[in-house]
Amino acid sequence: MAEIGKRQSTIDNLLQGFPVVVEFPVAWGEMDSYRHVNNAVYFRYFENVRLEYFRRLGWFELEQATGVGPILAATQARYRRPLTYPDMISVGAHVGTVGQDRFTMDYRLVSHALGEVAAEGQGTIVAFHYGRGKKVHLPDEIRRRIGELEGAK
Repeated sequence: MAEIGKRQSTIDNLLQGFPVVVEFPVAWGEMDSYRHVNNAVYFRYFENVRLEYFRRLGWFELEQATGVGPILAATQARYRRPLTYPDMISVGAHVGTVGQDRFTMDYRLVSHALGEVAAEGQGTIVAFHYGRGKKVHLPDEIRRRIGELEGAK
């Protein structure tokens, strides 16, 4: 029992500063012929935590009212340790820089089995008016909500 508590403490420390964290099991089918999770799957993990971040911002409801939603403009990953089945992972997201029409979101993926960071990534999210088909200024309300969720750092 003490080992589980120690491991959870390590995971919590590694994800400190990430206000949104989600947990997923690693699925057998996510592995490739080299018996580790395929590199493309990490982007799905990042997408899941990104969408949870947006949900907590209430952006989907705001999008229905304004037509302005998020669109992923760029993404990257750095693989640090291979993931294998079975494992649980915790994936954290936080917003770094905020610009006029975009912001960067940083991701950190921690393996419970390893007790270490398995990958890190970043995405550039642009405010996009879907009806007009073009980028727009990031709504002030989204800026405010990001600041609130991030603890107004």
